[in-house]
Amino acid sequence: MVEYIIETNNLSKIYYNNRVVDSVNMHVEKGKIYGLLGKNGAGKTTTMRMLLNLAYPSSGEIYLFGKNSKKYSKEIYSNIGSIIETPGFYENLTAYENLKIISKLRKDFYPQNIDLVLEMVNLENAKSKKFRDFSLGMKQRLGIAAAIMHSPELLILDEPINGLDPFGIKEIRKLLKRLSHEYGITILISSHILSEIENIADVIGIMDNGVLIEEIPKKDLYNRLNKFVEFEVSDVDSAIGILKKLGLKENKDFSYREEGKINLYTNLELRDKFNALFVKSGNDVKKVNLCEENLEDFFTRFVSNN
Repeated sequence: MVEYIIETNNLSKIYYNNRVVDSVNMHVEKGKIYGLLGKNGAGKTTTMRMLLNLAYPSSGEIYLFGKNSKKYSKEIYSNIGSIIETPGFYENLTAYENLKIISKLRKDFYPQNIDLVLEMVNLENAKSKKFRDFSLGMKQRLGIAAAIMHSPELLILDEPINGLDPFGIKEIRKLLKRLSHEYGITILISSHILSEIENIADVIGIMDNGVLIEEIPKKDLYNRLNKFVEFEVSDVDSAIGILKKLGLKENKDFSYREEGKINLYTNLELRDKFNALFVKSGNDVKKVNLCEENLEDFFTRFVSNN
C-alpha cells in the first residue's frame, strides 16, 4: 500500500474573491521527490504556505504523515523542514555560528549535528566563512542545512534554484537527490523551470491558475510525448489555408512555429496527402520530418488544453 507523506483534499485558498488555489488534491509519496511545476502565479507558493500552516486554507483538508494537520499540528510540523523565501542569516557571522543560533532557538543544540549537516550540503570546508562572502548557491545550501538540522522526514522547498548559475543548480540538484536517496527524506520542490524538475523529480505535479491539473510519474511522462510531422514550406499562409479548409484547427491540430515551418499534430498518416496538396497549390515543400515533441512543448500543450 502506498504511504503518502502529504495528501490534500480539495484544498483551496481565496484572496479578495480571487481563488488562487482551487480544489487541489495532492499526493506526495514517502521517500519520493515531488516536483510541483507551474508558471509564476500558478498557486505553487500559496499551496506550500498552506501545507506549512503559514496560510490558512479557505476550504479543504491537509493530511501530513497520515494525520490531519489541524489536530496534530505541533507533532507534525516539528518533523518538517522548509525554505519558502530567501533564507535569512546574519551577514557578519560564519556558517557554523548562524546554524548554532538557529539550533539554540530550537532548543536542540548539538555541535555534532551542525558538523553533520554542513558535510551533507558540502559546506564543511566553509564552516568558518562569513555568510556575506558566500555565493548564492552556497547561501541556498546553507538554507537547506538549516532546514534539515533537526532531521525532518519531509522537506518543502519553494523555487530553491531560482537565480542560481548552472554550477549552483547542479550542486542543489545533487544535494536533493542525496537527501532523498541516502537519507530517505521526502521532498516537495516547486519550480517554473521544467528542465530542472525533469532532472530531479520522481513525480511531477502540473499546476496552472490554481488548479493541480495532473500528477505524472516521470517514468510515464516520456510515453506521453506527442509525435508530429514538421513541414518546411515556401508559403506558410497558403499551407495553413489548405489545412484549415480540411477542417484542421490551429494550435490543436497544427501550429506555425518559425519561419517556413508548420507542425502537424494529428492525422499524421495523411502527411503524404497534405504534402501533395501543398505541392499542387504551388508550394515548395523543402522538408517533411517525423519528430517527437520535447518536454517544454508537452507542458505548453498540456496546460493550454486544460
